[in-house]
Amino acid sequence: MAVALCATLGAGTCAVVVSPGRADAVGTQAHAAGMQAGAMGTPAPYGFAEGAETVDGAASNIEGPRLRSGKTYRSVLPRAGQRFYRLDLKAEESAYVAVTAVPEFGSRVSYADGVEVSVQDADGNNCSPVEAQEARFGASESAHPITATAVRRAGPDEKTCEGAGTYYVLVERSSAPESSRGAWELELRVASEPSLRSAGAMATEPPRSWNSATPAPPTGERKRREGGTSFNDARALGKGLWGADVEPGETLFYRVPVDWGQQLSVSAELGSTGDRGGSDAGAGRDSATHDTGFISSALVMALANPARVEVDDADTAYDGKQKTTALDPLPPVAYENRYAPADEMAAMRFAGWYYLAVHLSADVAEKFGGGPLALTLRVDIGGAARPGPEYAGPHVPAEEFGVTERDAEAARRGETAATAGSGAGSGDDRAMVVLAVGGIGVGVALLGALGGWTLIARRRAAAVSGSAAAAAATAAAAEPGSGASPGSAAAPTPAQHGFGPPRRW
Repeated sequence: MAVALCATLGAGTCAVVVSPGRADAVGTQAHAAGMQAGAMGTPAPYGFAEGAETVDGAASNIEGPRLRSGKTYRSVLPRAGQRFYRLDLKAEESAYVAVTAVPEFGSRVSYADGVEVSVQDADGNNCSPVEAQEARFGASESAHPITATAVRRAGPDEKTCEGAGTYYVLVERSSAPESSRGAWELELRVASEPSLRSAGAMATEPPRSWNSATPAPPTGERKRREGGTSFNDARALGKGLWGADVEPGETLFYRVPVDWGQQLSVSAELGSTGDRGGSDAGAGRDSATHDTGFISSALVMALANPARVEVDDADTAYDGKQKTTALDPLPPVAYENRYAPADEMAAMRFAGWYYLAVHLSADVAEKFGGGPLALTLRVDIGGAARPGPEYAGPHVPAEEFGVTERDAEAARRGETAATAGSGAGSGDDRAMVVLAVGGIGVGVALLGALGGWTLIARRRAAAVSGSAAAAAATAAAAEPGSGASPGSAAAPTPAQHGFGPPRRW
């Protein structure tokens, strides 16, 4: 049960106190409350990292702004041209530069449109195993965030880009002539992996065999858990059956903790047009449209590792009937997976948070109506966790790599990445106070005012009570025969106050 009281501070300020059973759903509403697009039925914009530094990429490598490990940045990529950034790396530091391109919602993109990123040394040599890591929109041809990651690998077996020094990050965009000409926003995140404490401690060949059988997907009643808008507010999931609503053109982000030795399996199911989770903008459409409509790549699901390197992706066509898709069987997380030739195996090289992005093509709105469709995710985490390799130092950022008891708790509660970082729970099983306001500052001020009003009311009540008691005692002393006794006067009641396809890397 929710108790809501709206105050007239500012425009439309409202605080809602939510019971534990509804905390998950209302937390999602609060997440989108400040989004102007949300009120119009369009997807909320990509949630860039809070406090991310804005940098301008340069046309020349020498002028590129410096990026630091563990930091997240915002930038812009024009339709034509390329942008450089710089890195200062240690000799034994493997660096991963993830670039997420965010085209404007509704902009036109083609199959081959995408972003490429590479790390280069002072001689222009590419440090990545191939020329560049790239991400494309592919068959969906629907504008949504896509991520490409390049790496500079350090180690005794690496013969390129050796030694400490300055390296250069090159970001390029490819666009078809018919594509929208607007610039894309960029989010750049740099992560680093230290060397092993002992160089010969781990095998230098991938595992020869592993259980590639697809596990039986979880069954039962799905638990509602809405996704985030980006890597930065991705919603945590554990093993189980999860449900959400997804709008045409929307991308939902989730994260799953996977430890060393554990094996992740994910499948997604898109409900029929009759299984709409919210208001159906297309409810009045002729049902024959649903029967004849067809979208070749309607639902796209991509998995990325803690360094945001894409592991695998999957998609499914849609004709108005329920459809399902699943990631290929993935190996258990192991350090030596990095030596595998297959991308999906090589990327399962870290323990930590694995990110799942699920996108519903904007074309769904044109052929099946604008309302959301029901999404079901079946997540399985098999195998027992085992000790990982001994590193010479910490990963940066450390909170993304490795799995702790706190991470397992975050998955159980369904915390977002931002909430978990602050040490606060999401409130799946606790009451929450959600501020449905245009700005967090106003909400904080409102709570402060409410607390102040309550305190003042109590103090006034105590003062009035004390005065009344004193008056009664005086009256009793003046009129002994009245039978009055101290404290017999009733105190007044205080006033109540309201309150894209995987690429080699």
